[in-house]
Amino acid sequence: MHLAVSTYSLARWRSENGRTLEDSLRWIAQDGGVDAVEFAGAIAEQGEDLLKRAAALRKHADKVRLKIVSYCVGAELLTPAAEQRQTVQRLKRDVDAAQILGAPSMRHDVTRGVGAISFARTLKTVVPPIREVADYAAGKGIKTSLENHGLYMQQSRRVRKLIEAVDHENFGLTIDLGKFLCVNENCTDATRRLARYVIMAHAKDFHVKPKKRMPPVGWFATPTSVALRGAIAGHGVLDLPAQLRLLKKAGYHGYLSLEFEGMEEPTEAVKLGLDYLRATLTNL
Repeated sequence: MHLAVSTYSLARWRSENGRTLEDSLRWIAQDGGVDAVEFAGAIAEQGEDLLKRAAALRKHADKVRLKIVSYCVGAELLTPAAEQRQTVQRLKRDVDAAQILGAPSMRHDVTRGVGAISFARTLKTVVPPIREVADYAAGKGIKTSLENHGLYMQQSRRVRKLIEAVDHENFGLTIDLGKFLCVNENCTDATRRLARYVIMAHAKDFHVKPKKRMPPVGWFATPTSVALRGAIAGHGVLDLPAQLRLLKKAGYHGYLSLEFEGMEEPTEAVKLGLDYLRATLTNL
């Protein structure tokens, strides 16, 4: 496996210091010590031409010698037909942007389950547009995926049901190794269940405590009995070595993108997390 840094990890650094995505690319290349980046979230401002912005970011990434290995975008597909059609067209535009970026992988959300009647009925609604986007992306040489997040589509058995219902060779999973904790699921067991579907991986860690003892700052409540706080990779409760061994055993040799969302200063936290992941991958 190879290391990358998600631009999500530096979101607070950008907002607190007036930094740009270009600054993030420069920092990742020069101070992060990796050769790959993942774009997570909007890359263009409201009203800005997405494809021109993608071309500009690709040019800057090339300049600092970073590979763009994935592009993550939002979506909500559990909607009325006309709205869903607009979302599909927008996702195809995102695929076009991913192609310009040179990203071989694009993760898109599926649904947060608002208004869901049953999971079976949700699948009937969301599977056709997922297949349509996967077909379109296949023609561009880009694999599409969902991520285990957003609560409704987070538990590993539910994620597996969706992937098997889509049943498309160009659609898989961007696994977030830590986010199973948001539904209080054992992350190692969940990784074992889903490892064979993985086309991209996020490394994340969390601190955990009972929700009734959650401090007022830095923590967030889950729908279960626990509260979480983002941690530096290796400093939280996850057994990341065990999860990475499971991915390796399943034949995954792609990128591991570090995501940090804790209270520590982001650049120092990313450096420490990368050091931990390098040592862990060396010893797998």
